[in-house]
Amino acid sequence: MSKIITTNPYSKDTLKEYKLFDDKSVNNKLIDADIQFHTWKNVTLSSRAKLLEKVAKNLKTNIEKYSELITTEMGKPISESRAEIEKCMSLCQFYKKNATLLLADDIIKTEANQSFISYDPLGVILAIMPWNYPFWQALRFAIPTLTAGNTALLKHASNVSGCALAIQEIFEQSTYPKHCFQTLLIDHEQVEALIGDDKIKAVSLTGSEKAGRKIAAISGKHLKKTVLELGGNNACMILADADLDQHLGTIVKARMQNTGQSCIAAKRFIVVEAIYDQFLERFTKQVRELKSGDPMHDDTEIGVLARQDLAEILEDQIKQSVDKGASVHFGNHRSNAYFEPTILTNVKPGMPVFDEETFGPVAAIIKVKNEDEAYQMTSKSKFGLGAMIFTKSTDQALKRVSQIEDGAFFINELVKSDPRLPFGGTKASGYGRELSREGILEFVNKKTVYIKA
Repeated sequence: MSKIITTNPYSKDTLKEYKLFDDKSVNNKLIDADIQFHTWKNVTLSSRAKLLEKVAKNLKTNIEKYSELITTEMGKPISESRAEIEKCMSLCQFYKKNATLLLADDIIKTEANQSFISYDPLGVILAIMPWNYPFWQALRFAIPTLTAGNTALLKHASNVSGCALAIQEIFEQSTYPKHCFQTLLIDHEQVEALIGDDKIKAVSLTGSEKAGRKIAAISGKHLKKTVLELGGNNACMILADADLDQHLGTIVKARMQNTGQSCIAAKRFIVVEAIYDQFLERFTKQVRELKSGDPMHDDTEIGVLARQDLAEILEDQIKQSVDKGASVHFGNHRSNAYFEPTILTNVKPGMPVFDEETFGPVAAIIKVKNEDEAYQMTSKSKFGLGAMIFTKSTDQALKRVSQIEDGAFFINELVKSDPRLPFGGTKASGYGRELSREGILEFVNKKTVYIKA
């Protein structure tokens, strides 16, 4: 492959053609990033953080431009694309306000005259990012990483190459020094060679379990640190006392936002039998009312999947599950990259829609007898990104926190990432954390300093 051709998944129109960088160009960009690091790391933290105000202003000024770029490249409803850009603005504001505190030396009292932990940047960090939140996921890596004093190279998903180049442009327009952040239009073989270069100090990947295992193996071979944010198969428990009047809209959104293309979406709905019939009826009604259509229209709630092959994979997962006994309660119609919101019942472990990550608007409903069985069923997953529960008995749910192995447990709310809170998973959902203090400390040298007179 010598070029990238981006396509609008809704209209199927060709958007743009990009030439892949050759190996010499990639090496030059890596050298530039390394050289810039040795200057950038000496810029004061307060000065680095101050630049985030310019990034936020750029995002605000160009919100329609960037939102339309997201929607045309990967099909997200335009209202959700705007929300993605707004979330990136809040990310900038969080680290502008808190970076100095988050990276301050930790004073440790010992027998020494002075002892503390300093947090020094590592160098050039490589990011490999997905298409489903093309601005948010790239920036939630880049903002804390650059602010900590590192430089960054981005290998984005090829179908959002326009977004990838726009992100580099944002940093340049926000007066970051040249080569602090660079986008690379490269293929997978070039990524492997890049990771092996001594100038790359660490790798951050957001992507599939398969991609995570491969990048971890390559990075491990070269003793490079990795942060892996991988797939999810989040459970959403609906207990007998759940307040559907208050929370049903949130529950539907937990599965259907971004047309179901989210690692942290609710995918397995584990419903206690006492409320099962009521929940299924009301959930189905709201799902049926979701408006599908042109993702550029403000009132569209369900767009298309980012590529037709993704819709075909989802279709196959449903077929295999139905062959094993699942029932199609609603939906299950595909047209090119569009997949109708779908509800499956009689879902059990061993079916693809229970065991695997389903990346699209498909809700798997599992009936259980009681709360204890709900927690047991929640844990029957190789993934561990997040879980959510809907119940009026919040005190009881808090007592169960330790039973949830996932990286997040949300009570009466959908699982979501927030700049103020660490984000990441366990098991096949990866390791390491993004955002908050934990995120900005992932790519620093936690250096012990000990002074004795």
